[in-house]
Amino acid sequence: MDKRLRECNDKLRKLVSCVQGAPYPGTIGNELYEIWYEHIQQIAVECFEFLDENFPKEQEDISKTINKMF
Repeated sequence: MDKRLRECNDKLRKLVSCVQGAPYPGTIGNELYEIWYEHIQQIAVECFEFLDENFPKEQEDISKTINKMF
């Protein structure tokens, strides 16, 4: 796996890990939920920026990108 795919993999794992750690939905409005939400938004933005910078051609046809990975 090249460096870009390894970095992408790390970022996506971090994002999924944070999503899994989401507070219980009943806590919406709770300070814990607000902190988590800001954190997950920051990580999601980082993932999208990384994809835009490193895989710009593949944005047009995601199936080509997926096929390249396997």
